[in-house]
Amino acid sequence: MKKLILTTLTFCSSLFIAQQASEKGILGDFDGNGTKEYAYTKVSDCNDDCDGKCETTIYFSDKKIKPFVISPAKNGGLFNLGDLNEDGKDEVGFYPGWCTSCWHGFHVYTLSKAGWKPLVPAISTHCSQWEEEKFPIKKDPKKKGYVIITSSQWEDDDIKIKSSSVKVN
Repeated sequence: MKKLILTTLTFCSSLFIAQQASEKGILGDFDGNGTKEYAYTKVSDCNDDCDGKCETTIYFSDKKIKPFVISPAKNGGLFNLGDLNEDGKDEVGFYPGWCTSCWHGFHVYTLSKAGWKPLVPAISTHCSQWEEEKFPIKKDPKKKGYVIITSSQWEDDDIKIKSSSVKVN
């Protein structure tokens, strides 16, 4: 089931020009210096049943960019989201893998002077959203400084997929 979800995720993400997903790594200008860096993940203390700490660390080829940890996560999909907040740096998206459930938060991080921080709160997603090719976040083409967040919500005994425009910066 996990492989099916990750395969679906990878396929769906390939349909978006600005997003690139990989379990192995992504390229992007994450610090805004004009040079592409390679971002990749490493899982620690997590077995096939998701027992243990199950932490995934995102590392960067430029050692001046500090790594950060997402927990719980048994690896997952790593995305270059482009420059969502117009600060000259590409944002990092992460869809954590796990052993159970189709509900996962999609994480969006931006690099600040203090280090990595969430650009928006984790976006609730369900595999049905990914199957419908509704990516969790993208720039709002109609409103400068805004993103469109698409999330999965449990409502009226069903999973509803909703989108809204949200200011970032």
